[in-house]
Amino acid sequence: MAITSINPATGQSIKTYVAHTAEEASAKIQQTHQAWTQWRLSEPTDRSAMLNQMAAVLRQQQSQLAELMALEMGKPVSQGISEVEKCASVCEYYAANAAGFLKDQVIESDAQKSYVTFQPIGVVLAIMPWNFPLWQVFRFLAPALAAGNCGVLKHASNVPGCALAIEDVVKQAGFPKHVFQTLLVGSSEVDAIIENPLIKAVTLTGSTQAGQKVAAKAGSLIKKTVLELGGSDAYLVLEDADLEHASRTCVDSRLINSGQSCIAAKRFIVIKEVAEQFTQLMLEKMKGKRMGDPLDKETEVGPQARVDLRDGLHEQVQKSIEVGAQCILGGQIPEGNNAYYPPTILTNVKKGMPAFDEELFGPVASIIVAKDETEALEIANNSQFGLGGAVFTQDIKRGERIAATQLEAGSCFVNSLVKSDPRLPFGGIKESGYGRELGMFGIHEFLNIKTVYIK
Repeated sequence: MAITSINPATGQSIKTYVAHTAEEASAKIQQTHQAWTQWRLSEPTDRSAMLNQMAAVLRQQQSQLAELMALEMGKPVSQGISEVEKCASVCEYYAANAAGFLKDQVIESDAQKSYVTFQPIGVVLAIMPWNFPLWQVFRFLAPALAAGNCGVLKHASNVPGCALAIEDVVKQAGFPKHVFQTLLVGSSEVDAIIENPLIKAVTLTGSTQAGQKVAAKAGSLIKKTVLELGGSDAYLVLEDADLEHASRTCVDSRLINSGQSCIAAKRFIVIKEVAEQFTQLMLEKMKGKRMGDPLDKETEVGPQARVDLRDGLHEQVQKSIEVGAQCILGGQIPEGNNAYYPPTILTNVKKGMPAFDEELFGPVASIIVAKDETEALEIANNSQFGLGGAVFTQDIKRGERIAATQLEAGSCFVNSLVKSDPRLPFGGIKESGYGRELGMFGIHEFLNIKTVYIK
């Protein structure tokens, strides 16, 4: 089997890789498990030193890695540079904080001594998507290595170069051989990998459908999973919002990574009395975004990662228009052998349309009008997804109340776009998944939280 990466900006092949056979993948898992038997005994200070070195390697190769992402999945190179920096920051965060997160916790009981200790569990399989081909991996990898676990990566098949580059970064940082390896395999091989008894847990970022399959397989084997799945983040724009700030932030969130982000703003629920003004501001700002060659540092919107994904997005837009949505910007496939899709705005969006009910994974904004705060919240929460959400208001207490207790999502922001941060737990509810990555909670997901009792 061969895996070929294709440049979505040109439609041209970049490179073809020979996939690993089932036997080769199994052998690599065995190697990683063997490495874990020693890595789990390593000193936290040694792990931290290697994590800091990995951050340094990432920064040294920042331009090359950003260019690789631009070539393989179309990420504007300026955004790729920021992504590499974020990967470096998560390495440094766990280098500085992992020892504290892993410290034994004494708990008083009827024992002479009782405490909780946090122990690594072994080799974790990471199944990762193409949209943030470095960040998605490093936000799993940094805490996994810091905790004394090891990992194998099944990356998306359109970014094999990125997958191998990550493995190379780990090697250059001085980590022991085989503590992390890339498996160049197709989706059909995943079940067999999960079945391997040396795989102790699985983390997946991807579609809800992929999450269902992986969770079912891992669950049948009593193996833990963490799932970060799709999202249709609702951004509430209340009648007292700073509309200039809100529209600018909403456009930035909708177009990050050319709209291909699980936590990008997707549904803009605007109170009726400011809906016309907000829509006009958003239209002006979306029009001003530059679509073009992802290798050009001035480009703000690149191509979609694959032609089939772009075509699926366009179908969702067209079906929404057919049942009453109005397209006031974009909505047309450009000519040429490429995967571009322009910034698009749909208004008059209502339940029953793909633009309301489904995740639109691309640069398409759905504007939904609500009569008041109560209706806006009903619309926002009327979704199978629950990854992120935001509210815009100049009444901070009002915004905090809505974010903390009324918006149904794993991360809720006030007057800001939703983003992940190494210091804060990240994950969703409902069909957006379960479990948490990042922060203290993320490092604890794949540990044996062990009680020790001494009488």
